[in-house]
Amino acid sequence: MRAVLSIGSNMDDRRALLRRVHAEFAAEMVAASPVYSTPPWGVTDQDEFLNAVLIVEVDQTPLELLRRGQRLEEEAERVRVRRWGPRTLDVDVVTVFDPEEVSSADPVLTLPHPRAHERAFVLVPWLAADPEARLQGRPVGELLAQLDPAEVADIVEVGEL
Repeated sequence: MRAVLSIGSNMDDRRALLRRVHAEFAAEMVAASPVYSTPPWGVTDQDEFLNAVLIVEVDQTPLELLRRGQRLEEEAERVRVRRWGPRTLDVDVVTVFDPEEVSSADPVLTLPHPRAHERAFVLVPWLAADPEARLQGRPVGELLAQLDPAEVADIVEVGEL
């Protein structure tokens, strides 16, 4: 099963936390984006994030993959105080292909991620990792072109993982 993971952090040693996720999936990595500095989304009175996308090939169910990401968040001492608030680490399963794109309305893991198509901090890194990326049959580049250009311009590459 191929999965797209969006990873982000805006607390503590952000790059080190992202590298921890990268190391966890290194043996299963298909592609990884550069790291991007991104403004907070939803709740804006917090520090900027570092975000990246990992594309992995795993022998797990989508729910097992979610639990693996949640374990990494717990190890990073993530505390969920408020929705879209600051976090040490966020590991989101954006979408899964097995071999076609998986669709799920399960409230524990909705696939594809219900807001991925409207988040430049997901789409910009994903397109960098896979220029042919598609979400629900639509090219990610097309989805990105529909977003506010100012929001897209705020996503700045800051190096590799």
